[in-house]
Amino acid sequence: MTVLILTCEQDVTADMVVAELHAQGVPLVRFDPGDLPGEAALSAEYVRGEFRGYLSTGGRVVSMDSVRSVWMRRPSEPAAHAAEPSAWLSLETGQALYGMLDCTAARWMNHPSAAAKARHKPWQIRVAHRSGFPVPATLITTHPKMARQFADQYRHVVVKSVSGKPPGDPPMALPTTLVPPDTDFAGVAAGPTLLQRYIAKCADIRLTSVGDEHFAARKVAEPGQVDGRYGETGHSWEAVEVPARVARAVETYKKLAELTYGAFDFAEDSEGTWWFLECNQGGQFGFVELETGLPIAAAVASWLGVAPAPPHAGV
Repeated sequence: MTVLILTCEQDVTADMVVAELHAQGVPLVRFDPGDLPGEAALSAEYVRGEFRGYLSTGGRVVSMDSVRSVWMRRPSEPAAHAAEPSAWLSLETGQALYGMLDCTAARWMNHPSAAAKARHKPWQIRVAHRSGFPVPATLITTHPKMARQFADQYRHVVVKSVSGKPPGDPPMALPTTLVPPDTDFAGVAAGPTLLQRYIAKCADIRLTSVGDEHFAARKVAEPGQVDGRYGETGHSWEAVEVPARVARAVETYKKLAELTYGAFDFAEDSEGTWWFLECNQGGQFGFVELETGLPIAAAVASWLGVAPAPPHAGV
């Protein structure tokens, strides 16, 4: 049985898991959807109720019958590297590839449909509330008046991207930023704006959840620091225990979101409360493991290496 890793060529985090899978003696194929068609190929046959499918890349061929799990790590857009790329070709290729993979009994980390929904920040916030996380008061609006009222009510608020890092070459950085008291919110009408009550944090928390295992790391924040992703603080990530209530909320969140993997970001305040900021369904963990020694790659490899359960009779 083979593990299928869907990711781009340059992916150090995937490299770490590949090394662990090799160490565990688990066969794997690394496949970039961007190479299809071209360097990679597929074939699926449906005859008299039978399904046979194959993927090939780098001189290797994997049968769909032999795929035990699929890791949606960081795949390129289907057909991105084609000789004549187009939106239509990407759509056709994606439909063929992921439709074929859905015909298998493989386990997913994470399934594309769940991953796509999990990227939506407004939905994340709602699920986080339902899961029992403390979540800062949040407003997403195109009404300048609503933005002004929210800022007046909570006094210290930040603005952040609704969708995350925008596409572009070179990529544009959009750090979470404090909103000055005298801000004119007229520009909110030009596009959805996410405002959130500012949490004066003592530390950033990154919790990586793999199946039933949770790995948390803490990095001390500088006084007044807003976005821990940008700028040096002089502190390193250190492994910390996951509070039981946080673990329960993580498990509830993942169940509601149908995720097997999630990278959760929290802001820890002076009272030790972990405030939910977001859950990245495909977030990096390499930097955490390298600084803390937490065995996250081994956990991912172990989860991927488990054979899928046999189908129910009659299915």
